[in-house]
Amino acid sequence: MEHSLAALSSELAGAVERTGRCVVAVNGRERMRSSGVHWDRGVILTAEHTLRRDEGITITLPDGRTVPATLAGRDGGTDLAVLRAECPDVAVAERGAAPPKLGEIALAVGRGAETGVVASMGVISAIADAWRTWRGGLIDSYVRLDLTLYPGVSGGAVVDSGGKLLGLATSALSRVAGVAIPLATLERVATDLLTQGRVARGYLGVGLQPVELPEHLKGKLKLAQSVGLIVLNVEPAGPAESAGALIGDILIALDGKPVSDTDHVQAALGAEAIGRAVKAALIRGGELVELSVAVSERPRRGA
Repeated sequence: MEHSLAALSSELAGAVERTGRCVVAVNGRERMRSSGVHWDRGVILTAEHTLRRDEGITITLPDGRTVPATLAGRDGGTDLAVLRAECPDVAVAERGAAPPKLGEIALAVGRGAETGVVASMGVISAIADAWRTWRGGLIDSYVRLDLTLYPGVSGGAVVDSGGKLLGLATSALSRVAGVAIPLATLERVATDLLTQGRVARGYLGVGLQPVELPEHLKGKLKLAQSVGLIVLNVEPAGPAESAGALIGDILIALDGKPVSDTDHVQAALGAEAIGRAVKAALIRGGELVELSVAVSERPRRGA
């Protein structure tokens, strides 16, 4: 037993040491660094919420040198940002071939300001299907971490006991626990950010909130659903206003598919929806109204 524990301890220490060679510190906000992973030659991935500026970003390499980095793109929806930097001597993260397994050991590895490599150990405590974040981004699978994400570790590597990359650590996407942004999401979003500088998402220009539909109204309009989405605000000159949407309208369907949650709306507004018209079914003054809304691209932050 003692020999087994010693062997496991040695294996985990080796995994942290190897991972530390591909993890950098990211200097993109005041007073606190975050971490980043050397994803591909000269390409660093980090947690978007830790970057408080778009310019003047630097990274600190494993050998202690600090070099400038340029922002290739950022996506708040998936909490992912991509940086470019000259770091030829930094190892590239080795990606895991198999998806994470429930209950397997996981290590979160970051790089602190004074401490150098920082690591914590736990397990993958929950795995679920694709989910949409409160910021509107699509994450390919839900990977919850039962471990401590110390200050500055967001943007760092989540690896298995062999040091293979499972995902990117973030504390910003869940109020329950830290999660790992999985490899499939990293690959998809990083490609978009490197080629386009952004992740395109559709946009209606309305603020929505779920609301219960009265029984008499459901009966009158022959509706099967019990919840719709009331329009709380309409952005001036936005797609919905141009189509004639009004505050107080209740959205019940898009292109014939019932919507009762804002996640349903976001799911219908992927990049493929941009530039085409969607049919919005609304309740207005107790009657059904249909509008044709031309979906536009969601404005970028600061635009």
